[in-house]
This record gives sequence, structure tokens and C-alpha cells, in this order.
Amino acid sequence: MKIDRIDIKNFRRLEKASTGIEEKETVFVGANNSGKTSATSVFRCFLGQRRFSIYDFSVGRIADFDSFGAGGETDTLPAIELDIWFRVDPESIEFGRAFTLLPNLSEDFERLGVRLRYAAIDPSKVREVYLAAYPQDGDEPPETPLSAFLTNNSELNRHFGITYASLEDDGAGAVATPLDKDEGRNLLQNLVRIDFVDAQRNIDDEEGHRSNKLSSAFSGFYQKNLERPEVAEEAYRVIDENNQQLTAHYAVQFSGIMGVIKGIGVPSVNDRELKIVSTLNPETALRGNTDLLYVDADSGHELPELYNGLGFKNLIYMAIQAKHYHSQWVRTAQNRPLCQIIFVEEPEVHLHAQVQQTFINNIWDVIQQSAEAEGASDWIPQLIVTTHSSHILDATEFSKVRYFRRCQLEGEAPDPGRILNATKIHSLRDFQPTAVDVEGQQATPEEALAFLKRYLRLTHCDLFFADAAVLVEGSVEKLLMPTMIERAADRLQISYLTILEVGGAYAHRFDELLTFLSIPYLVITDLDSAHPEGRHPACRADLDGALTANSSLKKFFDVNSVNDLIALTPDQRHDEERDRYVTFQQDVPVADGDAAMTMRPRTLEEAFVYQNFELFKDNTLSIGSEIPAALDEAYEAVYERIKSSNFKKTDFALDMLASDADWQVPAYIAEGLRWLENRLHPPVKAEQT
Repeated sequence: MKIDRIDIKNFRRLEKASTGIEEKETVFVGANNSGKTSATSVFRCFLGQRRFSIYDFSVGRIADFDSFGAGGETDTLPAIELDIWFRVDPESIEFGRAFTLLPNLSEDFERLGVRLRYAAIDPSKVREVYLAAYPQDGDEPPETPLSAFLTNNSELNRHFGITYASLEDDGAGAVATPLDKDEGRNLLQNLVRIDFVDAQRNIDDEEGHRSNKLSSAFSGFYQKNLERPEVAEEAYRVIDENNQQLTAHYAVQFSGIMGVIKGIGVPSVNDRELKIVSTLNPETALRGNTDLLYVDADSGHELPELYNGLGFKNLIYMAIQAKHYHSQWVRTAQNRPLCQIIFVEEPEVHLHAQVQQTFINNIWDVIQQSAEAEGASDWIPQLIVTTHSSHILDATEFSKVRYFRRCQLEGEAPDPGRILNATKIHSLRDFQPTAVDVEGQQATPEEALAFLKRYLRLTHCDLFFADAAVLVEGSVEKLLMPTMIERAADRLQISYLTILEVGGAYAHRFDELLTFLSIPYLVITDLDSAHPEGRHPACRADLDGALTANSSLKKFFDVNSVNDLIALTPDQRHDEERDRYVTFQQDVPVADGDAAMTMRPRTLEEAFVYQNFELFKDNTLSIGSEIPAALDEAYEAVYERIKSSNFKKTDFALDMLASDADWQVPAYIAEGLRWLENRLHPPVKAEQT
């Protein structure tokens, strides 16, 4: 039996969130403060020892408390809910046990669930106690709202409690059957065991108690193993031998002080003799009396735990915890829970990239060895890993990723300037792209998905931690982007951006994925003008009838003509529904003395020269050849030079970065960056007086 899905309601950022859980590992990813920890904390509150507080309720529900306190209806008082859905094999022994636990369900089911609900036990009593503490002044509600009164956790937990219900999926939705509190608690304990390897593991280099964290972990693990008779027998034999030796040692070492004590009449003549004996037992012998040493096998030199690397200690600690939790689960003698979930928070701490990439496989090796050693190969837990590591994502199957996206509260009007207080969880297992056209070749949905998986695995798993994405043509744009952002849209410097180098042929392949994840994105691409006749060779962008060879532009705007693309307005290049802006080269007015001419660049490099024509004309900046004096000749010379095979685009970008010249960002790129800047950092609205 495995947990198949969880639904969370009104808990912190998770106002209304649902996600499937994989049979083996599920990886929670997302930016900071996106709700990943909340998705683990809700289990601590319902199944662990952590108590709820008023701050665990979603921000959008706090007003409901105050409304109820001011005389609102009982049903306005919020509740936190956690639905845990299990998938059961009807042919297994687990089915019979699950059916016994939930006798009210029908016999033909493969999914069953339990609903845990933290709600007011007696709403009228809540209001009564509140008004007794803060009496009303006539018809006016108290100045202190109910939510403030309930910041006192003892008051909250006195009047709120957990209720249980069994769930059955009838095809139309969840059907809940209330359970007695004790019955519900016992049911949950029989169905699932939850364990946590916390993010705050205090694996550091401080002197003192924290430096022997691993030693304590090994000690705790061993003490739990003493529950096994064969281990206990061997432990007691070894400890008894040491007790005898220590007792003899104490008799010699303490003989002098014993003589002094006898000289003062203690004990008296008729009293028993004093004797100091060693009373170690396997449990107390290990508590605070074991150290993990690192030994050089060749020299025999030993170093204490403190002197080994933090990453090594962190990895060992997580492995010990995983094995310990799994062993405890399979060794449960009576009413062993039918499934187990182990939450591992931020395992990447102190681990270098290669270890992060292999972390999940390493933990599974530890668990598999534990299962085989316990003779319980079929009892395998589920892992839920929360991470900010692109390296862990790199080694994770696409379908096992759950992306936590910050969003507005349900019912709020769309407003880019509003604080994002809620979270939506996107399961990449649910993402299915449609067929796409790439340079005249039709790619099937399967091929499109395979491309995205390969690309993200090779380059940009950090997409899942970004505020927005910028899709660029190639290495030149990527190299220049930080400087162009600084010069054209400096507020973007405080945003977390992912720069995806995708070329004009592939930008539209990311459209569906970025829309699915609701990540705003900017596409910076090239006109790539081509001759309208023959085999469509490259041509200057101002050629009459020129076409675009850019697959993404053709896909986004359903046009082939360069003139038609240039005619598009900024509003037409902005897709509000998909949260996307596409920008490409526009006509650039170039002046040289009294002469003036409009030049239409085909690529970024051309646009850069035309935008900064004076700097290139006087050789402050260079494209590796002289620029003619006449503007029409200069136009043709720049086009031919940049199109030539011996023009090194990367060298061009590096020269721009190394130059002290005050060059301008090409206008079309500045336009796109300013759109993204206003999208992520909208202007502050003036207060109305």
C-alpha cells in the first residue's frame, strides 16, 4: 500500500493545494518561501508532536476568524484539512487489513483516504470565551479581533481539535464518513508512519555538543537495535566483562579514599562495607560515551568526528536516519503501519555537486540493504525530498518533480504588484506538450517532451527556482545579459532569472512548459531574414519581400514576412494569458553628421553596431574591419562582415564586456527587459488622498 495523493486546505501558503505522490521518491522544488516546508509541516502538526498555532491558518482565512468573532455565522470559522489518499492492491493481504480498518467502505475500491481536520470543537464556546475576555461596547465589536485573541496557543488548542473521517472516491469526489476520535487516531497509526530528516541538522564545526552529532546518531541507532534479542545478548556479554574489569580497577584506585572514609567511622562496625562497582549496561554505556573516529588505515592515526568535512558528516547522518526509520518501521511487532513516508529536507547542505546528484540513489541503496537485512524486501518506504538543488533535480525523473509556485489567494483580482500569499503545486507528471514544428519537421508530443527533459537535465534545472525566464538566441546574448540588465533594467538585478540559451528554432518548445508552470518569460530572438526565392538564403532584413527563418517567430505570430513582424505593436507581441513577451530586432535610425538612414538589423550583432554606430565608426568599438563613410555602404559592410564565417561572435561579446565605452543596449532588448522589470517589480501605486 502506498500514499497516492495529498490534499491540503487552509494551511499556511497551501490555501488549496493538491499533489500526487510517487511510489518511490517525490521531489518538491520551488523558490524560497514557496510552501515546500509547509507541505511537510502539515504532517508534523497532524501526525507528529507539533501543535497548531493561529499562524498556521492561511492568510486569507484570518479575516474569517475576525468576521466570526464580530457575529458571523458558524460556518465562516475556518478549519485546516489534510486528506491522505492511499492506493491499495485488491489482491494483496493489505487490502483485507485496510478493509477491516475501514468497514464502512464498499468492497470494490482501490483508493481509500483519511481526512484529518483541525477545527473548532464548539464554535459558540469560542465566541463566548472571546467576548468574556474582550466585552463588546454596545453593538460595536471588540477592538481586539478574535484572531489576535487566538495567538495565545493555549486558547487556540483548548477550543480547536483534530477530527477524523474515512474517505472513499466514488468517481464524483470524496465521500467522507466521520470516525470516532480514538478510532480515527488508531486508524491513522495503522495506515501510515511518517518520519523526518530535518533541514536543520546542526552538522557544523562548532566545538561542544554539536560536534558529536554523528556519534549521538550512531549511539541512538544502536540503542534501538538492543530491542533485538541476538544483539542484546552479545551486548550484555561484552559489557559484563568490562564491568568486572572496571570493578577490579576501581578497588585499587579508590582503596586510599576508602581507608580515609573508614577512619572517620563510616560505615560503622555493624554496617556493610562500601564497594564501588561498574554498573554499565548497553544503553547507558553508549549515552554520551561513544565517539566516532576517522582512522587512517595505513598509519593508524585517529581523528575525532569534529575534524572531518561537513558534507561527509551530513551524508552519513542522513543515511543513519533513513536506515534507522526504516528499521523501526519493519520491526514494529504489532499493527505495523501499512506504509511509510520519510521526508528529507534540503539534503544538499554541505554536499558538493556530484554527491548531490547521486544522493537519492545512495539513500535508496541504504534502505534496500536495510530491507534485505531485516528480511523485509517488500517493505519499501516512500521518500519525499524538498530541495533547492539543481543537481538533485538533474538526477531526478521529470515526472517525479512537484513544482511549488507562489500565487495570489483564491478570489483575488490579478495584480502583479500584490504580495503572493498562496501556493499552487504543479506535478510535472501531468505535463503533456502538443506536437511542434521545428524547421519544417513535425515533432510528436513524445519527442517534444523528450527534448525538454534532455535540455533541462543538461542545462537548466534552476528554472524551477526562478522568478522568471529569459529565452535567448545564443552565447552572445547570454554573455551580455547581466550587463544589459544593469544598463537597461537594473531592478531585475534583485530578481532570480534563468537565462535559457535556446536559439530561434527552439524557443517555442518551451512555451507550453513555462505556461504550465506559470512562469513569466521573455523571448529575445532574431529576425533571421531570408530571401523569398530559391532555397531561402540569408539576406539583409530590409530586402523587399524578405521572410523570417525563425521557427519560433512563425509559431508565435503565424506570419512569415519580415515586414509583417516589424509591423507588430508591443501589445501584439505581449501575450497576457501566457505571461510572455517576444522581442526581436526593430528598425534603427542611424545618423552620421547630416546624413541619416534607417537600418534594419538581422541579428543581435548588427543591432548592436547600428545602435552604437558612432562608437564603431571611430573604432572605439570594433567588428574587425573598417566601416565605410557613406551610410549605405556602411550598412552593407556591417551586414556582410557579421554574416561572414570568420566573424567570431563570442569574441565580439567579450570585447563589448571588456570595453570602457558607454555603449547602449539594443533598443529591442531594452524594451523586452523593461517589460519583464515592470512585470516582476511593478511601479508603486500612488496613494489616493
